[in-house]
Amino acid sequence: MRKNDAPAEGEKAVKMPAVLEKFKPLFLYLIVGGLATVVEWGAFRVLTYSLHVQYLLATAIAFFFSTFANWAFGRLLVFKKAEGRSLLQEIGAIYLTSIGGLLLNLAIMFVLVQFFSVGEMLSKMIATVLVFAYNYLIRQRLIYKK
Repeated sequence: MRKNDAPAEGEKAVKMPAVLEKFKPLFLYLIVGGLATVVEWGAFRVLTYSLHVQYLLATAIAFFFSTFANWAFGRLLVFKKAEGRSLLQEIGAIYLTSIGGLLLNLAIMFVLVQFFSVGEMLSKMIATVLVFAYNYLIRQRLIYKK
């Protein structure tokens, strides 16, 4: 859009400031992460407190479900198709890189529960926040790089 002119056909009337445009993928990924977190925490809570699954095993199972939710929501809102990869290769890359996040998640859970006597659900919440940044950077820099 040109200064002091009406928008041309196909142009948007309001342009997002450059700094907001730069961080738009991160803001959208926060939404994606929030949705995946609901899946993960819900699965963890059901597995741990209703089905009495041991907390580390429940963490791994819940992480599996949330990783799929994160991929699905991420593709819808943030990332486009991974260049040069089939859908199966893309999902495989997500799960392969998520192994690092899972190991980090399990380590944080173990340390908080075993050494600091933090409850399982609170430990899960803390671990999720800490692993969020890792997941975003891996996806942005390795899987969906431009």
